[in-house]
Amino acid sequence: MGGAARQRPASPAAPFLWHDPGNVSALDLSDAGAGVPAPQPPFTFVREDLSGTNPKVFVRDARGTLWNVKFGYEVHNDVFCWRIVRACGYFSEPSFFVAAGRIEQYRPIRRANRWLQSDGRFTEARFQFRDPQLHFLARRSWRWDRSPFSGTAQMDGLKLLLMLFSNWDNKDARVGAGGSNTAIFERRGRPVYAFVDWGSGMGSWGSVPGRETDWNCRDYAAQTPSFVAGVKNGSVIFGWDGAIPQGFRTGIPVEHVRWLMKYLGRISDAQLAAALEASGASPSERACFLKAMRDRIEQLRRQ
Repeated sequence: MGGAARQRPASPAAPFLWHDPGNVSALDLSDAGAGVPAPQPPFTFVREDLSGTNPKVFVRDARGTLWNVKFGYEVHNDVFCWRIVRACGYFSEPSFFVAAGRIEQYRPIRRANRWLQSDGRFTEARFQFRDPQLHFLARRSWRWDRSPFSGTAQMDGLKLLLMLFSNWDNKDARVGAGGSNTAIFERRGRPVYAFVDWGSGMGSWGSVPGRETDWNCRDYAAQTPSFVAGVKNGSVIFGWDGAIPQGFRTGIPVEHVRWLMKYLGRISDAQLAAALEASGASPSERACFLKAMRDRIEQLRRQ
């Protein structure tokens, strides 16, 4: 039969959760392979972002780069945790800490707090890079127990990082896309599965009514001795508690912990200190978090 041969439709690209990060011990965790320069003033107001619970705005910097800027108690966590997540091979949007500055052409927003003034001056802000080649699928999220990666060492490794940080806000698609902290992006036609809220944690795990415990090393250190509670039937038991305890506190095999340690276990104290300094941690916070986090990592190593 004449004519051009019919082309088969392109196969959908395989979804992505994790890649081999290479020599983890050689990474500079003050940068963590962000691949983008740090935000450069002056910053120009674009619009308010009403997602989430903390005030956020979009700005462009001197290079024309678009940044999502958050103000509030989650800032230090966001800037610190993504560096460890990226070092272990998972996708996370690069975030930088800016101690103080001013947003030009600022217009009052619906949500504000003590870190953002009416004239656009701010302190302690998280600048998160928005990659123009990365498309956020707004009404798509996934469940920890029903993703293409459920039951794999890679998925359990991501769970372990949440618990390492005492991140209790592990909500997934079960609460609906608007309240989920799991998300799907698309890059060059390939789905990218990610956990996107690293702002909670680094304090007490679980619900603490009446007080804010995020980025509180005293609380973080106090719970550290009970981070790993034991092993039963080949699975590790954790003291952690959060929004969805199923599949986190129990059910992670010892071999999956050992898999993550091939990457997490190679991060040195100097690298952790660099990541903490980049997040705006004070000297006392750096010393406290470094000691407690190293203790938790060594608990994992012993399994």
